Amino acid sequence: MASKNILITGGSGLLGRHLTDALLKQGHKVSHLSRQAGKNPDINTFLWDVDKRRIDPACIDGIDTIVHLAGAGIADKPWTAERKKEIVESRTESIRLIYALMKQRSNDVKNIISASGINYYGDSGDKLLEEDDLPGNDFVANCCIEWEKAVDEGTEFGLRIVKFRTGVVLTNEGGALPKLAQPVKMYVGSPLGGGKQWVPWIHPKDVTDMYLYALNTPQLAGTFNMVAPQPVTNKQLTHAVAKQLGKPLWAPNVPAFLIKLLFGEMAALVLGSTKGSAKKIQEHGFTFNYPDIESALREIYG
Repeated sequence: MASKNILITGGSGLLGRHLTDALLKQGHKVSHLSRQAGKNPDINTFLWDVDKRRIDPACIDGIDTIVHLAGAGIADKPWTAERKKEIVESRTESIRLIYALMKQRSNDVKNIISASGINYYGDSGDKLLEEDDLPGNDFVANCCIEWEKAVDEGTEFGLRIVKFRTGVVLTNEGGALPKLAQPVKMYVGSPLGGGKQWVPWIHPKDVTDMYLYALNTPQLAGTFNMVAPQPVTNKQLTHAVAKQLGKPLWAPNVPAFLIKLLFGEMAALVLGSTKGSAKKIQEHGFTFNYPDIESALREIYG
């Protein structure tokens, strides 16, 4: 397998770090686009400032593949109008800044592999969602639509474009799992709302491996759900975490009205139901390391 020259946006984030390590192990050359200088001598770090539309023009020199992971954290801060704008533009204007540079500077970029979100489909009840299903119409769904549209602007360069609609990445390094596990550890864990809402989860190793698979499978193109093949409900996930941690669940469900009261519009992130299908990526030859929640949690807490 020929080594590739890869530029990652959002490379210092949790998934970006794991992917960078995996790429370096495979012998690829990795560069990051970042707001600050990097500390790893194995990685070329180029500076950019998306808000000010500034980018080091040398960042695309010799690059054949761009992995676009950049984006402000969806659940990090309350959704003010300003924060919503930041969430969307950190995903859309960032890739547009690169495309604008590609128009001005000769380059060898052939592939764009981009993150998107499984929340593209919105709150969809029990429907098993495939990639050609219609999008939702809430804030996060609309963010995903705009994100994918911006990435697709790369078709004018004749690029191979792969977009991964990423589910809830379960890791004890951050994100949703520690927030769910903390009350369980304190013996006050319980499902949220009705508990019947589907959680489209995935293990971080499968996330990294799917990016590597896209990189090493030149015929792969289009949009794919990045979720485990066996989705679980919020109740099933809470019970599985409690079982793995050896803790009882006795507290009643946290009422939906209370979650809405505390989190407002952001409550949709935990009360919405999204049951994503992994069939398409499996049919294209990808094999999951952790297809079921039990094996995933065993590895995470092992």
